[in-house]
Amino acid sequence: MNFGGWIGLMALVTALGIIWQMRQLLLLTFMAIVLANALNMQVKWWQSWGIKRGYAVLLSVSLLFVALVSFFWLILPPLINQFQQLVTLVPQGIEVLLESLNAIKYFLSDDQSKFLPSFDELTQQLQPIVNEILGKGLSFFYGTLGALLSLLLLLALTLMLLADPRPYRQGILRLFPYFYRRRIDEILRICDLSLRRWLRGIFFNMLIITLLSFIGLLILRIPLALSQALITGILTFIPNLGPSLSVIPPMAIAFLESPWKALAVLIFYVIIQQLEGYVLTPLVMGEKTGLVPGITLLAQVLFASFFGFLGLFLALPLTIIGKIMVQEILIKDLLNNWAIAPKQ
Repeated sequence: MNFGGWIGLMALVTALGIIWQMRQLLLLTFMAIVLANALNMQVKWWQSWGIKRGYAVLLSVSLLFVALVSFFWLILPPLINQFQQLVTLVPQGIEVLLESLNAIKYFLSDDQSKFLPSFDELTQQLQPIVNEILGKGLSFFYGTLGALLSLLLLLALTLMLLADPRPYRQGILRLFPYFYRRRIDEILRICDLSLRRWLRGIFFNMLIITLLSFIGLLILRIPLALSQALITGILTFIPNLGPSLSVIPPMAIAFLESPWKALAVLIFYVIIQQLEGYVLTPLVMGEKTGLVPGITLLAQVLFASFFGFLGLFLALPLTIIGKIMVQEILIKDLLNNWAIAPKQ
């Protein structure tokens, strides 16, 4: 390798190091892009009625502000009371469940009972993982900029991207050679379309899953149905892991009343998750994201390891964008057009 090649390699390594140091800020920027895309769907709906974009943005942001104020003023106080009870009841239900497992050990042989973990063993195994994920996800907010400043930065970036996204898009295009800018613009449109399709589908799924969970928990007479249904709807945003985690609180509380109710809750949650996976998602999104469950799960573990909870929360949109980049740039533009030079 000549001197120019070494200089280029050092510049690449330095750039990657700088990007790595800025990874949490880049993740915050990506979150702002996701939020701006979500609000942009409402803005385009207002524009379809003949309203100019500036007024459409102002109207969408105002409605969002009114919705947030209404939520914190009317809905949040009773929810806080329910969540406080939830924090008390869920550990009690888990303790009753573990006592039942300990009772089962008496009917098993010593070789069979050793495969059933105790509560202390589960806590010791899970706590380091949870602390690492939450610590990495929150260290940026509390250590680097502070929670309030990070939130203000997120809101400011979202509003700037929403108000006029064209300068930022043109800035990204100028980073590429002139002959490739039209292709990059096409790839960005594909990313934007896929992200909007996914946002539309995930918001619809969260709403339907919340309503179904609330109705089902009311029918089964499970306490604190509203707060548990909201938790289930929010965790729907996280595929694979979210649905598995959402079933723990209602099962634990149901187990305090009767074991058959806990089993009924488990069956009910399995049914609504199958409904979400095989009916709601294909119906709303039109086309699936094209991500097999194994790739999605590996992406969640990878992003959670590097970025903590924020990486886990944004794992699916990051994977969707990454898949498009690999498919369009690496496969279509590079590998499919790879030509072997003829021998002299």
